Amino acid sequence: MIAEAYAHCEAVTRRASSNFYWGFRLLTPERRRALYAAYAFCRAADELVDGPGGAGDAASGLARWRAELDAVYAGRPRHPIGVALADAVARFPLAREHFEAVIAGVEMDLTHDRWATWDDLARYCHGVASAVGLVCIEIFGYTNPSARDYAVDLGLAFQLTNILRDVAEDAARDRIYLPQEDLRRFGCAEADVLAGRCTEAFRRVMAFECARAGEFYGRARFSLAEEDRQSLAPAEAMRLIYEQVLRRVMFRRYDVFGPKVRLSRPEKAGLAMAAWVRPHLRFLYRLT
Repeated sequence: MIAEAYAHCEAVTRRASSNFYWGFRLLTPERRRALYAAYAFCRAADELVDGPGGAGDAASGLARWRAELDAVYAGRPRHPIGVALADAVARFPLAREHFEAVIAGVEMDLTHDRWATWDDLARYCHGVASAVGLVCIEIFGYTNPSARDYAVDLGLAFQLTNILRDVAEDAARDRIYLPQEDLRRFGCAEADVLAGRCTEAFRRVMAFECARAGEFYGRARFSLAEEDRQSLAPAEAMRLIYEQVLRRVMFRRYDVFGPKVRLSRPEKAGLAMAAWVRPHLRFLYRLT
């Protein structure tokens, strides 16, 4: 049952997030399986929001995942994702509060289609992304407590990058994640965002938010302790991939209303390999 449950979680991860999948490939089998389980749980909760059943069905679904989380930590899981996650929880120190934060973050999407301020959006990003990062580093392994700051900042950077890349997709659902205070600051009309018009005002908002994302990537890089570079190489692989996505958005002069910004499989594989090689090269350099 456990092997089948982990296989189910791997399939969910492959289907849902090729960016994360490439980082996970750098892990040992035990750690990789645990990451698949944790990611599949978070993804299952997230997918409810955009499902066909509406807010009522999504709220009921999230309640069922909360109940499954109870079952996971009581050692009585029922769903295949819960079965795999219970095994991962037995092997790694995965705090329940982080999974609860993910569900609470996803739940915010049921009541918000606009975000007034960056502080409001940051709370959402912390739930749906930084909390996931705090789970991930416990599976990756780390020595320095600064890894927790690294995970939080990287989560904020990843989610903001997703938001900037997916402006058009969200607008099609009548959602605008760009903070309203920033739209007003740069004179960008909501109607232009919803209609997919890449105005100069929109470009100014996007430039501002890209700089904000870049700041969080920088803070994450600063927080990564030398002794944790090798164990956190999978997170660094994801950082390199997402930073490249952000650069592509900027290279397009912030016009995200055309074809979706993507990286090819060889590009992702190359960035993942670079993340794995760098700490080993540092180690060899110290020996010379």
